[in-house]
Amino acid sequence: MSDRTASTYEGAPSVSRRGRYLNTLLSTAPIFVVLAIILFAITFVSPFFLQPPIFLAFIMRSAPLMLLAAGATFVLVSGEFDLSVGSLVTVVVVVAARLSEGDPSRTWWILPLLFGIGAVVGLVNGLVTTRLGVPSFIATLGMLLILSGAVFLWTEGAPTGDLAENFRVFGRGGFDDVPVIQSLPYAVILLLVFGALATYLLHRADFGRKLFAAGGNPRAARLSGVNVPNMRTMAFVLSGLAAVAAGIMLGGFGGISAEAGVGLEFEAIAAAVLGGVVLGGGRGSMAAAMAGALTLESLFTLMNLLGVPGALEDVVQGVIIIGAVAFAAFRNRTG
Repeated sequence: MSDRTASTYEGAPSVSRRGRYLNTLLSTAPIFVVLAIILFAITFVSPFFLQPPIFLAFIMRSAPLMLLAAGATFVLVSGEFDLSVGSLVTVVVVVAARLSEGDPSRTWWILPLLFGIGAVVGLVNGLVTTRLGVPSFIATLGMLLILSGAVFLWTEGAPTGDLAENFRVFGRGGFDDVPVIQSLPYAVILLLVFGALATYLLHRADFGRKLFAAGGNPRAARLSGVNVPNMRTMAFVLSGLAAVAAGIMLGGFGGISAEAGVGLEFEAIAAAVLGGVVLGGGRGSMAAAMAGALTLESLFTLMNLLGVPGALEDVVQGVIIIGAVAFAAFRNRTG
């Protein structure tokens, strides 16, 4: 896969590209089957689940994790890890509330500030990893601790402030009186826009071809003229921006919390791996990774409906990560 990715970037015949797309389809299709089965099970337990208003509300709640999974996919495809996104989500919620104080006029300069913070965090992660040679697992774990500690010092464990209504509208507002579906949440619209853009960047743009090459076979990518450190740094920046968008949505319908993003970094990685993204880089599908996030949310919803204790969610995530990675390794050995 790695050599094929590099040769595709160098201008290999279209047959090789079609073969790569076919392999990607075959490797990611199972997640959509699993998602369909879980949705059917939820409908069996709760017959009204697939009615448009209820289902769209479910998609709205799932949107933050789907965005984080999209950001994680960029980083994983490049051959790295990003463990800082959960704490970055918390920073977004806490900083927005403290700066806003419920004043709607402040929202329009707070939003670009938040995205600036996300870009800087991603840039630092990328530079520390690619320029200083610190493994991304360690670098982003350190960033997680830095951001978490900064939030605690700033808030003393009790966040203050208030999110303005025109800030929260991105997470809980929407268009009303829409034919058939009744209401269309803004979060769903933003999810579709961000998802389409992420899919284009990874699978249609020159950026994505270079990123696959950088993650699959860094040496061949360098020989092809790809600046591997720059590509990986850009992946971290995109992950940071995705975390900010997810934090804005979570703040919208969840309000202020010093634990808004706790554990989301692991959920994002679990979702991407569940969608077929290979740890180590070079292979992955954006649509399948986001479907993996939706599958996780669907599974947790089913567990709640069945009365399964919430503490088991962490166990399920761990099993999913181990199982998905083991399955990918087995497939690579036998492929």
